[in-house]
Amino acid sequence: MSQINHDYINSYLTGLIPQHEGVLKELEAYAKEHNTPIVTPDVAGLLKVMIKSVQVKNILEVGTAIGYSAILMGLSAGQNFSITTIERDEENAAIAVQNIKNAGMEQNIRVLTGDASEVLENVEGTFDMIFVDAAKGQYMDFFQKSIGKLKVGGIFVCDNVLFRGMVAERTLLIRRKITIVKRLKKFLQYISDNESLQTTIIPMGDGVSISYKLKEVVFDE
Repeated sequence: MSQINHDYINSYLTGLIPQHEGVLKELEAYAKEHNTPIVTPDVAGLLKVMIKSVQVKNILEVGTAIGYSAILMGLSAGQNFSITTIERDEENAAIAVQNIKNAGMEQNIRVLTGDASEVLENVEGTFDMIFVDAAKGQYMDFFQKSIGKLKVGGIFVCDNVLFRGMVAERTLLIRRKITIVKRLKKFLQYISDNESLQTTIIPMGDGVSISYKLKEVVFDE
């Protein structure tokens, strides 16, 4: 994903991040070779800090890809964690299942295959954290169908919300992306204004939104 900060800032900050070893290092190499998008190192670090600081154990993820972020979050959560992750692409889902098995986390991470808009309807349980990194034009839909599953005091995190800077700067807008950008803007305004949430948006990676759930979210009919 494109970076939205100055290159020299990104280079310096990325240089401070310790390199991963083991399965995460292998998956980073795979992602680079196959041009598969995974969370950037700075966003990965943010996820680690959030999970550890609030002792997250139960996670719902929308957008598994090859399982990189699910495994990273699992390693951060420690023992007795549970992750339910949804992936639309069947090939990626199969790769993720194998990667999760290779990481020894098949008892803790469950991969559901299908369109998240449909799959979310049937996901049961209450989660400490929801992480969304999937179809950008559907973030509001994902929010509406999952926020009720997040506990009060839980965190709702979305990656790539500034969409290569197009959400913030009109001159960067690509015509064929207008609909996605409009939907992202509407989503970001909604979570920023919603009195049931405390939201911040960080210009990290391609933009990350973090919403703390203060109380149950009520949607207008």
